[in-house]
Amino acid sequence: MATEAAAWATVLVRRHLVHAMVPVPTGQWLVQQVPNGPVQLLDGPASVLDLAATIQRQLRTARPDSR
Repeated sequence: MATEAAAWATVLVRRHLVHAMVPVPTGQWLVQQVPNGPVQLLDGPASVLDLAATIQRQLRTARPDSR
């Protein structure tokens, strides 16, 4: 799960959906949504995947349905 979380973190940062995501030695992750914004501490890889899923849902509901 840690590898998948790292992959999602890379995608979120590269697509500018979050400003920064950094793993810490405890297994937790530091997340900064915007530059100069507050830093959030995520509990671990599962929390990273939850954040990625939340962002995906927000993106899907924000764009018009093309069907």
